[in-house]
Amino acid sequence: MIAPVERAAVIDMGSNSFRLVVYGYVPGSWWSLTDEIREPVRISAGMGDSGELQAEPVERAIRTAGVFAAFCRASGVERVDAVATSAIRDADNGDELIEEIRRRTGLSVRVIDGDEEARYGWLAIANSTTLEEGFGIEMGGGSVQLMRMRGRDLEERVSLPLGSVRVSEAFLPGEKASAKAIRAVRKHVAEALAGLEWWQAGDTPRLVGIGGTVRNLAAAALKRGDNPDIDVQGFALTRDALDELIEELAERPASKRGGLRGIKPDRGDVILGGALVLAVAIDAGGFDAVEVSEAGLREGVFFEHLLDDREPPLFDDVRSESVINLSHRFQTDATHVHHVARLCAQLYDGLADAGAIERDRGARELLLAAGLLHDIGMTIDYDDHHRHSHYLILNTGLPGMTPRELVLVALISRYHRKGDPDASELGDLALEGDDDLVRLLAGMIRLAEQLERSRDQSVESLAVAADGDRVTITPRIATGASGDASVAIWSARRNADLLAAALGRDVDVAAA
Repeated sequence: MIAPVERAAVIDMGSNSFRLVVYGYVPGSWWSLTDEIREPVRISAGMGDSGELQAEPVERAIRTAGVFAAFCRASGVERVDAVATSAIRDADNGDELIEEIRRRTGLSVRVIDGDEEARYGWLAIANSTTLEEGFGIEMGGGSVQLMRMRGRDLEERVSLPLGSVRVSEAFLPGEKASAKAIRAVRKHVAEALAGLEWWQAGDTPRLVGIGGTVRNLAAAALKRGDNPDIDVQGFALTRDALDELIEELAERPASKRGGLRGIKPDRGDVILGGALVLAVAIDAGGFDAVEVSEAGLREGVFFEHLLDDREPPLFDDVRSESVINLSHRFQTDATHVHHVARLCAQLYDGLADAGAIERDRGARELLLAAGLLHDIGMTIDYDDHHRHSHYLILNTGLPGMTPRELVLVALISRYHRKGDPDASELGDLALEGDDDLVRLLAGMIRLAEQLERSRDQSVESLAVAADGDRVTITPRIATGASGDASVAIWSARRNADLLAAALGRDVDVAAA
């Protein structure tokens, strides 16, 4: 019996934009983002030193909240968690807005303080990256949350009024950004961070950033190079690349900054302020780059619900969980893909043990991920399903993996059936030897797929031996197997040439 899909909505009422996201999930199996509405409310506009939300943005906020509430009612989403952050919690009339939203829309909004906002940021980072020891920064429109993680736990946190909207309105209000104004922003941020003794990279120099400002800046940097068209999950925005973006943004009038590829148009007037805050924070901590996660406060709120049976609510292993999640979402024949993955592991380990390849834990992990995901394209169609798998992996993403690793898994899956592997899609993400790596791992998964050609697990396991210029792979037949392994062996022999070319040795698939 197929478990019913449940849905939960999170509404994030931020200083720059209000966003409604809907997640579909099957407890213990998979989850995914299924719908989203974003509105650039700019609730903090004109707030300045008065401490009060202004009439026009308040009306925009109420109207947007009404649309979100109506959407949830119309689409039958019963679990709705609405949270308000910096601008509303800091405003003298923030409580009045929350009450008016409740009265006019029926939506109950929870105002979270800076500590709780940082905690949700931590949940987002810890459940979407492999960060165990290091730092996090969440950049919002009104505030910035800094975090220090140790052993995946949130050890330190602070919320500072340095959001992109707040800083831009205070220091960069016009079309032009003068050198004096930019220096003033840098000085203001540096002074705010000066007392944070724990904000030092030291021997854990890894920094992960979340929030729209970080994502937009990373997208702009990614699009400047020869890179595949993928999301910025796992992308490392270097300090040098950030400086280049700051220089280009500063040269443009505020109304034109949103025209830079990767920057959302409605974020153009505040992106420079956000970039300057990020740059100073990186410098103050002694970091070289910020690794980007697509997750954010909304995912943090959702993860608290999804993983409410765990304390703390964290995935055990983000990389493996992301592969399993994607496999379950597009599941076709689970028994088959798990068996192909097992055969891939046996083939890799056998070749390494025999000295035919150099053992590499990372390469093995990529192979196993491709083994579990190589058939997800069959949810679209059998014909060209290898291409569909490639597309789904690239466009759905694998949190915990770098952009390079994501593309490699997609490519290995792409060539599990046929074709001459080509790693040029990696572009600037490529490392030396990646073309050979794709050919080798694609050769392995192609052979493993053929040894499971009949989808009956008749080939239970493999033995691998290497002698001179020859590798011999001997299938072992499952006890009491009802299928005929001769088809699998025949098909494997016809598809061993790619692995043979990658190894530089003849590959013989022996009789069972």
